[in-house]
Amino acid sequence: MFYKIRLGCFLFLLIGSRLCSQFNADGIKTFTLSNGMKFLVVPDNSIPNANMYLYFKVGSRNEYTGITGLSHFFEHMMFNGAKKYGPKQLDKTEEFNGGANNAYTTENVTVYTDWFPASKLELLFDIESDRIASLAFDSVMIESEREVVHSEWRTDLENSPWEPLSQAVVGVAFNQHPYHWPVIGYEDDIKNWKRSDLQKYFKTYYAPNNCIAVITGNITFDEVKNLADKYMAPIPGQTPPPPVHIVEPPQTGERTVMVRQDVATPYLLISYHVPATKDSDYYALDVLNAVLSTGNSSRLYAAIVDNKQLATNIFTDLPLSFDPFEFNVYAECADNVKATDVEAGIYEEIDKIKTSGITETELQKVKNQKLMDFYSQVETINGKSGAVGDYEVFYGDYKKLFEAPENYNKVTVDDIKRVANKYFKKSNRTVGVLQSNVED
Repeated sequence: MFYKIRLGCFLFLLIGSRLCSQFNADGIKTFTLSNGMKFLVVPDNSIPNANMYLYFKVGSRNEYTGITGLSHFFEHMMFNGAKKYGPKQLDKTEEFNGGANNAYTTENVTVYTDWFPASKLELLFDIESDRIASLAFDSVMIESEREVVHSEWRTDLENSPWEPLSQAVVGVAFNQHPYHWPVIGYEDDIKNWKRSDLQKYFKTYYAPNNCIAVITGNITFDEVKNLADKYMAPIPGQTPPPPVHIVEPPQTGERTVMVRQDVATPYLLISYHVPATKDSDYYALDVLNAVLSTGNSSRLYAAIVDNKQLATNIFTDLPLSFDPFEFNVYAECADNVKATDVEAGIYEEIDKIKTSGITETELQKVKNQKLMDFYSQVETINGKSGAVGDYEVFYGDYKKLFEAPENYNKVTVDDIKRVANKYFKKSNRTVGVLQSNVED
């Protein structure tokens, strides 16, 4: 088994070495406009297409009570018309020219994405500069989109057991930091945002100096630079957004929360406080994340789902974050199984790692997976933009992307044992259970 893992890794390294001869840090060029907007240009002529990722460094952590949910609201509003491209014209124009778009909002960033034929690059600059410079704040459109977001808020809570459970756990795990509230916001805030709140928020956070653009595809540096000078440079920069200075105090005791909803079996979420993505422990924690739940042979899946049949589904995640955030363990209980039994089974597996560590074979398997994930991602222009953008924004420098394979390779079995003991403490966790409204 170990031989097959190493052989597969070797073959992938051969493929990866060819790929990285074309995609490397030296091949990425950057420039920053006088208004503070930074561009990363990643030439790739493998297909006649390109994409543009606009990372605005704004998410729910930049909000406060009274305006929670505004970052997510602007994810919607940015598609609803500006000075040149009116309501719904952005989508129609891109689709007519063979393109597509999307967007997403997290606690930390809001990202807008465009995919298009490389020959339409100037059109995309025209569209994006229009909505950054001149987004419309039409009252009718605001109210229409407010209702869309409010409906999404209700639907998420009603249709997904994980959403109300996650909101409850995060709300208990964070008492002071703005990670406390959900990305979608509080219902009463959604109902009561004022037009002036929107205008102030947009001016502050959707300014060019708060944006990093990644453009990948069949384009050239000079082409991108000329178009950026023409379309983006005239947009004035703004006063830098205020920093998020609140630090969540260390948790000193286990916290628990119960949520009631009509479900067939209980749902369980265990959350541990962990450092921000930039922290030196991140790579060891990410390897531990994979050891616990990546694949059917992972520690938690093999023990809790396959062997003991306590749960029908179990997984973990370690989200990217600017500030210390969460390492989460999710489980959906099997029929007639109590959440407490699943919880005990999870702790048993975590305790094995804390006391005995993991094997070199497990570690090597995850390292190989990480290496293959890296090369698989950067095979496409979409993957390149996402990877380059994430490392520039969350790790502080896109060049660290090319250090990632070696940083994963440096992780040892002792590192895994150390971070498991450091962060997976009872006093550092919040446990949430969602189950039907019946007697316990």
